[in-house]
Amino acid sequence: MLKPDLPVCNDVEGAAVPPCFSRVIDTHVHIFPQLIFKAVRQWFDTYGWDIRYRMPSRDLVRFLLDRGLDHLVLLQYAHKPGMADFLNDYMALICSEFPGRVTGLATICPGEKDARAILERAFQKGLKGVKLHAHVQCFDMTDPALEEIYRTCLDHGMPLNMHVGTEPKSEHYKCDPYEICRVDKVEDVLNRFPGLCLCVPHLGMGETREYARLIERFDTLYLDTAMALTDYLPISHPVPLNQYRADRIMFGTDFPNIPYAWDRELKLLAKSGLSAEQLEMITQGNARRFFNIDA
Repeated sequence: MLKPDLPVCNDVEGAAVPPCFSRVIDTHVHIFPQLIFKAVRQWFDTYGWDIRYRMPSRDLVRFLLDRGLDHLVLLQYAHKPGMADFLNDYMALICSEFPGRVTGLATICPGEKDARAILERAFQKGLKGVKLHAHVQCFDMTDPALEEIYRTCLDHGMPLNMHVGTEPKSEHYKCDPYEICRVDKVEDVLNRFPGLCLCVPHLGMGETREYARLIERFDTLYLDTAMALTDYLPISHPVPLNQYRADRIMFGTDFPNIPYAWDRELKLLAKSGLSAEQLEMITQGNARRFFNIDA
């Protein structure tokens, strides 16, 4: 649950990726045009935590690349209809300035007119998937309005990153994630759209045990680790990472919208006791496959 009294962290940040990792892909990095970033940060200041990193998009990309990350997957989401083309153009522009180092995902507001055409324009500009956020965009993933998005992703072989875990919930969202986000709804989508490559962020926070079981059954379902391994947000019934199917987990941070050091999660991964093979899958191998990132 997001609350304005969540703690401020002053943990020390490292200067580089821990040396135990050969290459690292961060699959959960947010960028926005500056005015939208300002609004996002104001919302977190009021209802969530104190965001530690507040630089513009280009600077935050350089910040991570300069510290040794090999590749970044960049995400944004349309807060209302009519924004998607503008945001997708912005994403394509940022990606063009970091060739070979970033992968940008398109966005769309579920239910808006001409969704297929909007996404196809974004794909033509080089974007490599789609990002949706149920908590912010207030959609039910089983609503028929989502079918056009799922089919467009399938038709173009594009992956979908969709925040549909129940947490972190806020009383100040315009919808209740506990009602629209449930693991059985994800299962329904995957059954109705076989082959859809779907990533649920934050290890499916709120239903981590259920998602740990679901990735055993669906080879196209992945989870990312963003904020779920950092001992910051209270997670009910956490699942040890060594009990997950390692070939379906991807490293992600939620940078820059985090209240602690950029490398906090990497440091904890380094101490996790996972094998070198498991860590390689989580920190780069799975992401290369899921997002079709060239080696």
